[in-house]
Amino acid sequence: MSAEKASGDADVILVGGGLSGCLIVLLLAEYQPGKRVVIVEAGDRICGNHTWSFHQTDVSKQDFRHVEPLIGHVWPGQRVIFPSFERTLSTRYASIASKTLREAVYALQGLDIREKTPVASLHPSKVVLTNGKTLWAPCVIDARGFEPHAAIKLGYQKFLGQEVELAQAHSETLPTIMDARVAQRDGYRFVYVLPLSPSHLLIEDTRYSDGGDLDDSEFRDAIQAYAAKQGWVVRKVLREEHGVLPVTLAVDVDLFWQERITGAAPVGLRAGLFQPTTGYSLPEAVRVANIIANDCHPLTTQTVLSAVYAHARKRARTQGFYRLLNRMLFQATEPEERYLVLQRFYRLPQGLIERFYAGNLTTGDKLRILVGKPPVPIRKALACVSEARAIEES
Repeated sequence: MSAEKASGDADVILVGGGLSGCLIVLLLAEYQPGKRVVIVEAGDRICGNHTWSFHQTDVSKQDFRHVEPLIGHVWPGQRVIFPSFERTLSTRYASIASKTLREAVYALQGLDIREKTPVASLHPSKVVLTNGKTLWAPCVIDARGFEPHAAIKLGYQKFLGQEVELAQAHSETLPTIMDARVAQRDGYRFVYVLPLSPSHLLIEDTRYSDGGDLDDSEFRDAIQAYAAKQGWVVRKVLREEHGVLPVTLAVDVDLFWQERITGAAPVGLRAGLFQPTTGYSLPEAVRVANIIANDCHPLTTQTVLSAVYAHARKRARTQGFYRLLNRMLFQATEPEERYLVLQRFYRLPQGLIERFYAGNLTTGDKLRILVGKPPVPIRKALACVSEARAIEES
């Protein structure tokens, strides 16, 4: 055995410098200081170009303490707008920008960050780079993002957002989480608006679609048309981000994990850990970072893999109702009428809505969502009940 292999290049190698990987690094620095950590990132910079937003009720008080220093904006409420009604909720809403997270990670002492470094393969104790070099560590974590798999049937939430500077001040004081008064095309479509300063907005055009293709130019035109309709004169586009997030319709958990339990330890989207209806990953990312930093002793690939596997299986079991609702949304509702499902949902009590996004629905909540006259044909809804059938047909 070579001296390099015996001593290792690090205690932990994190492959993928996105949200999940960077939160793990930050919490390890707090709870297991002194660990030699290498981040291997294929892109130009860790953290990319993103805005991660969440309801404050999505995370526990303990987890919120960890993300609070990273928050760039927080609002005391939020609003939704549909063709038949508008509603303001008092649920606090927050966002974290890539730049803030990146600066927090860069500030850590002794961290080895290797950007523009693609990998060829991952193993429980080593990472092989495309340049032929091999890095060794007792703990290898795969945080590279979502990878399609035959065990998961998906819909997609895709979006393009532009941070813009306006010619005059706007009057927005709260985030508009959904404005569904826009023309419905390519599935359920809405516009999302975050007021970042008196003259700055983040405007995103979002679709819940059957396919994952995203036409950047068409989305840009849609944002421009929306801004013009609101009377906003865009002086300059400061930044642009886009993404295609997975929406889980069905999953075979055992099949999904079958090939993962012997390799590097997956986390975040790579481990299927995201809110199944929105695709948002921040609440799960900070939960898993907490588990790894606090509970994984010794810090090895196997201890991390076991902890994440147990957490992922538990979450998958509790999210079956969400996947059923997603199947009804995507398979039992005509694409141009999907907005009716969300329009009905947002008439429900605020506490239920908060628990829905946090993944903590009660039995009573589930009954409340299903009772009454649904905007989904009963015959088509019943055809969506079997999750196993959905996997077989995918």
